Amino acid sequence: MNIELTRFRVKDGKSAVVDEWLAFLNDNMKDVLVTLEGEKMYVETIFRETLDGSEYLYWYSIQGEGGQEVETSTHWIDEKHMAYWQECIDPGFSPVDLSTAVVMIPENVKKSMK
Repeated sequence: MNIELTRFRVKDGKSAVVDEWLAFLNDNMKDVLVTLEGEKMYVETIFRETLDGSEYLYWYSIQGEGGQEVETSTHWIDEKHMAYWQECIDPGFSPVDLSTAVVMIPENVKKSMK
């Protein structure tokens, strides 16, 4: 099981497009959830923050081993998601992986994640 929290910087001037992107994901959640099954993505959450004048998106995820990579998916949701990614995420900023310190998942929930 992979548990990650990663920070990505948003390109300057793309906040309105990020609004659109996140609304797109929320408005199409039924299809989003279908794609998560193929990725063996048990939990995926996006957080948003503005810090020192820059906007950041944080991805928190719990994913099983051997799932499909979103970058290779041909599902229309993933293709649109990756188009937003290309438009909004700053490639000049190295993503920051935060360190996992404690994992608290009840055993009955963990069993259903295998």
